[in-house]
Amino acid sequence: MRPSGLSGRRVLVTGAAGGIGRAVLEALLAEGMRVIATDLDVSGIAAADHLRALPLDVTDSAAVDALVARVEAEEGPIDACASLAGILATGLVSETDDAAWRRVFAVNTDGVFHLGRAMARVMAPRGHGAIVVVSSNAAGIPRHAMAAYAASKAATTMFARCLGLELAPHGIRCNVVAPGSTLTPMQTGMWADEQGAARVIAGLPEQFKTGIPLGKLATPEDIADAVAFLLSDRAGHITMADLYIDGGATLRG
Repeated sequence: MRPSGLSGRRVLVTGAAGGIGRAVLEALLAEGMRVIATDLDVSGIAAADHLRALPLDVTDSAAVDALVARVEAEEGPIDACASLAGILATGLVSETDDAAWRRVFAVNTDGVFHLGRAMARVMAPRGHGAIVVVSSNAAGIPRHAMAAYAASKAATTMFARCLGLELAPHGIRCNVVAPGSTLTPMQTGMWADEQGAARVIAGLPEQFKTGIPLGKLATPEDIADAVAFLLSDRAGHITMADLYIDGGATLRG
């Protein structure tokens, strides 16, 4: 099998403290990458060889620029980036206040913009790099009582694809991974009881939500494997892709 080419490369990961972000961190360490892991609170990230944890609020554009400059100065050029910082918000549009709407977009969309812009500025002059943005399958299908979240992820997905178009002439690839229902605290926090997983898998017709044809939830590792692949040399001719990993739930690729 063709080598992944990831070993020894530096990767910046946002949203790395838990859920899918933690799985991505571990997958990239296993590939031999030198990982700079960021989140609002990095105290729970265990120390490991080739791992450096730094706090970061992606909604603060100046903080993002400063962290990228610090990493480049202290660790060396950033070769890859996995953008995972995100939050979930639920509720009917009629019950969503301005502050809640803006907070979701500040993290899920503005944060990805801040990071993508910073990466473009340092990667483009070097003529190489790879970026993966973790979005959601909710970006491509309406979700009941999830308008703010779905809209923020739809904007993020299109931003990432436009970024990929701009960076392609510089040899930089930018792709999107769109998870569906994944076994993380974000998912289980929406369940009312122990039947939550079964209901998600079967589908929720009262919410116009299809079930999962594969009959199971994704694991964080399922998503992390896709991120690692898209960052690797094995995906060397893939850019601007929007890869759905949802067991067929949205009936699209």
